[in-house]
Amino acid sequence: MTQQWHPDPEPIETNDTAAVGIGTGLWAIALVALLIFRPAPENTWWIWTCLTGVGFGLLGMWIVSRPRRS
Repeated sequence: MTQQWHPDPEPIETNDTAAVGIGTGLWAIALVALLIFRPAPENTWWIWTCLTGVGFGLLGMWIVSRPRRS
């Protein structure tokens, strides 16, 4: 059985900077909430997880906002 060839679909236009910014903002909100309502001492790693999410989000925003170099 042979399959009929179909052309590849066109790429979808997305706003990658906005998507990464929303995710970074959510990590920042979680960080602020954890700093206000301090977790139990055995769960302080949650704060570091949020800090890492914000850091990687800022790095991701820098990467996706750079002009494409071909």
